[in-house]
Amino acid sequence: MKKTTLALAVAAGTLGIALSQQASAAGFFEDSKATLELRNFYMNRDFRQDLGEPNPPRVTGKTPAEFRSKSEEWAQGFIVRYESGFTEGTVGFGLDAIGTLGVKLDSGRGTSGTGLLQVDKETGEAQDTYGDLGATAKARISKSTLKVGTLMPKMPVLMSNDSRLLPQSFQGGWLNSAEIDGLTFDAGQLNRVNQRESSDHETMVINTVGRKGITGISNVDSDEFNFAGLSYKWNDSLTTSYHYGALDNFYKQNYLSLVHVLPLGDKQSLKSDLRYARSTDDGQSNVDNKALGGLFTYTLGYHAFGLGYQKMSGDTGFAYVNGTDAYLVNFVQINDFANKDERSWQVRYDYNFAGVGIPGLTLMTRYITGDNVERADGSEGREWERNTDIAYVFQDGPLKNLGVKWRNATVRSNFGNDLDENRLIVSYTLPLL
Repeated sequence: MKKTTLALAVAAGTLGIALSQQASAAGFFEDSKATLELRNFYMNRDFRQDLGEPNPPRVTGKTPAEFRSKSEEWAQGFIVRYESGFTEGTVGFGLDAIGTLGVKLDSGRGTSGTGLLQVDKETGEAQDTYGDLGATAKARISKSTLKVGTLMPKMPVLMSNDSRLLPQSFQGGWLNSAEIDGLTFDAGQLNRVNQRESSDHETMVINTVGRKGITGISNVDSDEFNFAGLSYKWNDSLTTSYHYGALDNFYKQNYLSLVHVLPLGDKQSLKSDLRYARSTDDGQSNVDNKALGGLFTYTLGYHAFGLGYQKMSGDTGFAYVNGTDAYLVNFVQINDFANKDERSWQVRYDYNFAGVGIPGLTLMTRYITGDNVERADGSEGREWERNTDIAYVFQDGPLKNLGVKWRNATVRSNFGNDLDENRLIVSYTLPLL
């Protein structure tokens, strides 16, 4: 073969491979999307008891928490999210990424500790900036996806927290499969957590706030959280699920849930949300808890009326990974109402102001009261919390999609914190791709 012919053959082969790779990667780029979320957050927590906060945030330094009358901070958050599509072929590959940055606008050593900003453990002061970079490799076969890297799971046994300036994230692997219509399967393992007010990737511990009575966990941590779950959507009205979660050295947990929506007529429905969890010990802990809860919501047009009940039983309160949200009907803005033997009730009201010609404006208010908590002196512990959220998202004009939310909470207790809290959040998400 002449050199020119050989060169042309090699060039043609190379071009063919390049075109094949470009076609294979087409879905990776064409289905990619990226956003920038701007989150401006002000938070004030006013401690109402004489001795300040008996269960202070993890803050050390020269200003003891018991002398604080309040925690107050103002910060600006930046969250960049990138999500690729998948390459073509039997196995599709992709990559997701997230970058976060929190910037202090106002805080002091005497008022830090709201959870908005990272606190210097030596001085007790909020750092000027903090943040993190995370990446997630993913592979898809049919309707099954495996992700490895930075993860933000939302399932009954582990609810990633996004209630402050920056979101909480985990490191690990997660398989999600939906091969059978209506059935979703999840399984995975996590080994590190990046808390919402931290740049560090740490091992995991259990939440001990309140009077949960959990022992055998001093100086213990874990680098292994295993989870698995099945969720089945029977029809448009009924979904049931079972999930298993285990934090090594702390607890094992089985979780059952049922959500049913019963249509009652024109713009009317009754939603039943039932949850039951059984938690047992692992390692040297004494975890032993049964958590039963139900929330029933009647919707009438733009109104929604809710009634909830939650009961703890067993030798301890409810167990969950520190920093996460607990999947409990009475886990609200401040408290979880999940102390040992605690019983709690909730009444709630929601209204969508689109009903009076103001689309984008919503209201939520609720009241939760709990009792039957054993105090240190053996008497009965009682607590209550009241929450109100008012939110507005601009529907048009130059401020379209800008969101403003005010969150207010009041807590009173004869065994824990008394506090009043206000949060003002202004957020805007800008599409980049």
